[in-house]
Amino acid sequence: MNIKPSAAIRQNYNEIAELCRSTGEPVYLTKNGEGDLVVMDIEAFTRREKMLKLREELLAVEEARLHGAKDYTLEEVVSMMTQTVEETCHAGA
Repeated sequence: MNIKPSAAIRQNYNEIAELCRSTGEPVYLTKNGEGDLVVMDIEAFTRREKMLKLREELLAVEEARLHGAKDYTLEEVVSMMTQTVEETCHAGA
């Protein structure tokens, strides 16, 4: 976990931006010793948002299944997952 004082973003923007890009992780900025903001690389943010969306979709599917929605064969599931992974990988490229 990368933690920096909020003044660091003004004084060392390029350094913090490079840290975000090189690690793919967010930098937590503090103000007066307390958490204030989180800064992250746009690609890492986009991947994170896509992952959250996928998790929401999977949860919705599971809830629907529990309430009697259509079941899928293993082959159908593998095909759908492969397509989703390919779309996600190509989006990050």
